[in-house]
Amino acid sequence: MLGDPRFFQRAGPFALRDVALAAGVAVPAASAAMFTGVAPLQTAGVAEISFLHNPRYGAALTGTQAGAVIIGRASLDKVPAGCVALVADDPHQAWAKVASLFHPVPPVTPGIHPSAVVDPAAVVDPSAEIGPLAVVGARAEIGAHCRIGPGAVIGAGVLMGEACRVGALASISHAILGKRVFVYPGGRIGQDGFGFAITNTGFLTVPQLGRVLLEDDVEVGANACVDRGAAQDTVIGAGSRLDNLVQIGHNARLGKCCVVVAQAGISGSTVVEDFVQIGAQAGLAGHLTVGARARLGAQCGVMSDVAPGADVVGSPAMPVREFFRNVAVLRRLARKGTKVGQAGTDGRHDD
Repeated sequence: MLGDPRFFQRAGPFALRDVALAAGVAVPAASAAMFTGVAPLQTAGVAEISFLHNPRYGAALTGTQAGAVIIGRASLDKVPAGCVALVADDPHQAWAKVASLFHPVPPVTPGIHPSAVVDPAAVVDPSAEIGPLAVVGARAEIGAHCRIGPGAVIGAGVLMGEACRVGALASISHAILGKRVFVYPGGRIGQDGFGFAITNTGFLTVPQLGRVLLEDDVEVGANACVDRGAAQDTVIGAGSRLDNLVQIGHNARLGKCCVVVAQAGISGSTVVEDFVQIGAQAGLAGHLTVGARARLGAQCGVMSDVAPGADVVGSPAMPVREFFRNVAVLRRLARKGTKVGQAGTDGRHDD
């Protein structure tokens, strides 16, 4: 069930006009219909909104019972009779806005839970919510409408702008957060970077004296780690998204609106410019620069700089066309080798 009421609060119902305005699409002809929620094409009813983003699911559109559907103009002829078409330039974006209309972020419940531990030297805005067993250290500042989840730890001196959310059991230290930053459960922000000197008798830990700066609208996924800088700050640019289990090394700097997918790792002092996309399990060596709008494929091994706008895959990473040319050559050699080996077994080529 989409939006199970046990877990998700629901707003509404909303008139068709309100839905269209939320989606940013033209308001259809006047209709008295009211809508109670959103649902997939296959299960939506007459009081629900659905959407089609991928043309592969066109068959589901023709058979939907949804009262209204968000679509691109190319799918307009597939909308069944009785279903209102809300035509959007980007149906996925419009769907996100409509889904948020019916399922807004739950409001903050102001106050400090009796089991929370808040240092007297901390500053907590009266509109903030501090959950059960949470800890807020000395001189930390928690901004307006922030939510600190159960068991989360906000270290001494941490600054949090308004409307930040910190999930259960996350920890934040040595960090400054902008507005609307979301750290999912188990996220680790500001711990020591992986820095040490090698001596004849072992390793000598190098003090990590930088900070972590999470700019406005950054999201850090569950159990992801962002190390604080060694001699500079680690910076995650505005609007960037880190998926679950991502590792960001000390002194790394990400530009705005970057995406780093699950289990990817970025080594220390690497610079990732604006709008870069990094696939799952990709690994980036340290002290590199990845140019703006580059795209790095899943399990990519990046060992040198990547040009702006480049698409690279493989390990070591290389341009997509070069990678697939190499694959094609290897396949031809493999087939040729198999034929030679088979020929050798029938005696025709024995010396």
